[in-house]
Amino acid sequence: MTQVKSSFGTFLQMGDGGAPENYTTIAEVGDISGPAVSRDTEEVTNHSSPDGYEEFITTIKRSGEVTFPINFIPDNPTHDQSTGLLGVLDSGVLKNWRLLLSTTGRRWQFAALVTAFEGSSPVVGKQGGDVTLKISGKPSLVPNV
Repeated sequence: MTQVKSSFGTFLQMGDGGAPENYTTIAEVGDISGPAVSRDTEEVTNHSSPDGYEEFITTIKRSGEVTFPINFIPDNPTHDQSTGLLGVLDSGVLKNWRLLLSTTGRRWQFAALVTAFEGSSPVVGKQGGDVTLKISGKPSLVPNV
């Protein structure tokens, strides 16, 4: 029987590149989407395809993206322009990331670039931002250690 788990308490963490690597939890993260992995296909239909149906083969795997909103705090060290998301976006540095799944004892582990930050400042509401991480290489779902 499948046991559905709550995702509340999931944490997104960014590595510092050290040895051993230390991870810092990104502050004020909302709903997280991803990793969005997929696989491309190539059509190989030919004049001899059975019953005239199209045929496909699989090709390259796509590592996808991770997207999430934040309650943006400009001077928070995980958000700011020196050590935070904005700084990593500006530098273009590939970082190691962990997505700690709250109640499963597992985590997604991957390398990614911060490729987008879109701030929002509504008249009525909170200061926020939408962040995109582009995964480079294979993301792995591994046990928390």
